[in-house]
Amino acid sequence: MNKVETSFLHKNQFGDDFLWGVSTAAFQIEGAPDTDGKGRSIWDVFTSQKGKIKNGHHALTACDFYNSYQNDIDLIRELNIPNFRFSISWPRIMPTGVLPVNEAGIAYYNKIIDSLLSAGIEPWITLYHWDLPHDLEVKGGWTNRESVSWFSAYVAVCVQHFGDRVKNWMVINEPSVFTGAGYFLGIHAPGKKGITNYLKAMHHVTLATTAGAKIIRNHIPDAHIGTTFSCTHIEPATTSSKDVEAAKRVDTLLNRTFIEPILGLGYPQADLPVLKKLNAYIVEDDLNNLSFDFDFIGLQCYTREVVKSSLLIPYIGAELISAEKRNVISTDMGWEVYPPALYQVLKKFNAYEGIRKIIITENGAAFPDTLKNGKVYDIKRTHYIQDHLEQILKAKKDGLAVDGYFVWTLTDNFEWAEGYNARFGLIHVDFDTQQRTIKHSGLWFKDFLS
Repeated sequence: MNKVETSFLHKNQFGDDFLWGVSTAAFQIEGAPDTDGKGRSIWDVFTSQKGKIKNGHHALTACDFYNSYQNDIDLIRELNIPNFRFSISWPRIMPTGVLPVNEAGIAYYNKIIDSLLSAGIEPWITLYHWDLPHDLEVKGGWTNRESVSWFSAYVAVCVQHFGDRVKNWMVINEPSVFTGAGYFLGIHAPGKKGITNYLKAMHHVTLATTAGAKIIRNHIPDAHIGTTFSCTHIEPATTSSKDVEAAKRVDTLLNRTFIEPILGLGYPQADLPVLKKLNAYIVEDDLNNLSFDFDFIGLQCYTREVVKSSLLIPYIGAELISAEKRNVISTDMGWEVYPPALYQVLKKFNAYEGIRKIIITENGAAFPDTLKNGKVYDIKRTHYIQDHLEQILKAKKDGLAVDGYFVWTLTDNFEWAEGYNARFGLIHVDFDTQQRTIKHSGLWFKDFLS
């Protein structure tokens, strides 16, 4: 392939120890929902329900990574990407969510790990990227306090089988998103709604995050352990006190609710009073079991949100003003393209004393890519990545800690409720033929990393 023009960026500007990678998630790429003994996940069930996914899309095949993982690993190597973040499907390892273990599932992930290592690519495992076993959801899922024990047993199985070769671990991906969308709004699996479901899930997921991290540490003392959070830069629509206070509440909900208890600061109830309802579910030594000294925190930032006060919105008294209403440039997800948001998020999280190290574990954009004459000229995505890397450089110049950048994502994939409509990949996928085509953005990233 022809060499792609480069910007003024050079990877040496970021330092020799800066981590470069690409991120994926099992449900979004694997397909093979019942192959080799895999059990059903809440997303298998959710996507089978009419009207849940845009255009009626499903993930029965997705990117067929289950069968084509070697080809995609070869592409990662071709793109000069040294670190690959992928998640393990809990129901592929434990079909009912609990013992016994599915040996075929263990063998599958062993093949991926061994293939990555053979290719000189470092594996980064995410233990939970939203695909809870359906059999556990029948028992209440994350609203059931037993979920902490279920997850702990699953983590123990993973570190036992993969910990001899994998040193980089992320416990849980974006808890604010899957609890909010799945247990409060009902727009993601498992489709539950209501403040009670949300608060129970929030607390149990936070307990499970630290419990899982402790299990990894006990089994693999020298492991590099992190967990990831979705973060969004929040700004008030005006300087009025009502809008400023509304923005503060939204910031608390989206950016502080999950990280602060893990840092030993407790839930930020003073700034978001609805969180006081959590006290009904906090028992015994919970407050002592919420925190863990993580080696790194993964931050996942895509955009900013502008907030105005609204008495009509329960619990937070605030409303997000969409990018469309603000008439600003946005992606296919309707998210504003605003690179300074990444700098602001890094500044915000650098202010926490308890965070040792920060890695941007997801950042990317969905645009309407077109395959023409065997090429995809996705210049908007290329510029998006370049502009966000400029913000990382600005942060480093200003003394803020940031130690890595993982692009979301390797290939176009199943984008949850958006189905296949939102393409985030560095590599284009024809979902009818599974043909892969490296996009302009992928070629740029390849040259940048060379």
